[in-house]
Amino acid sequence: MEPENPAYSAELAYPVNPVRVRGDLDPALSRWMWLVKWLLAIPHYIVLFFLHIAYFVLTVIAFFAILITGKYPRAMFDFNVGVMRWTWRVEFYALSVLGTDKYPPFSLKSSEEYAADLQIDYPERLHRGLVLVKWWLLAIPHYLIVGAMLTGGTTLYMYDDDEWSGAGSIPLISILLLVAVIGLLFTARYPKGVYDFVVGVSRWTIRVQAYASLMRDEYPPFRLDQGAREPENR
Repeated sequence: MEPENPAYSAELAYPVNPVRVRGDLDPALSRWMWLVKWLLAIPHYIVLFFLHIAYFVLTVIAFFAILITGKYPRAMFDFNVGVMRWTWRVEFYALSVLGTDKYPPFSLKSSEEYAADLQIDYPERLHRGLVLVKWWLLAIPHYLIVGAMLTGGTTLYMYDDDEWSGAGSIPLISILLLVAVIGLLFTARYPKGVYDFVVGVSRWTIRVQAYASLMRDEYPPFRLDQGAREPENR
């Protein structure tokens, strides 16, 4: 009996995902710049506001195009992937990861030079029937899990009139980022375990978004692929 090929086993365990998310941690992050990056990114928020309006409109048009022809118009697909890519870079820089101090480019195009990037393979054909249900019904389990990861966390309590009462909750992602910025502030290092988990949550969320936005028919895996790169690219 021939010995098992480790490379072949790894390929079976982690097939190439059509949605690939990269987020390379900057090894020289500033101790304090996280305080202002969200403010520096305001021009991006303004542009992305209008881009997401276009993203929504084009997704609706793509819905009918897929339903009738089984194809996602290529120009619309490339534009919407570009919007997702731009959004991911801004989130990586200023919001959900804080993984780089390099200002994100004002561009829809892919770039190997920037720390964060996103690739989605264009589908030559899409199932016309799935377009009716995958964005809401089939994606519900993922919505619940991603929602729990993004909003679940710690509830704050206050003591008032001889009793404890809930005063709101802190989302899990906010707790993790708080740990990250404390690590940066005192050690100039981003805790690796926290970083890997935060990027993994973002990767899962983006895969679900691509599926719900009708870009792919492959069901997103129930798997938290942590770390800077997809498993097959590490």
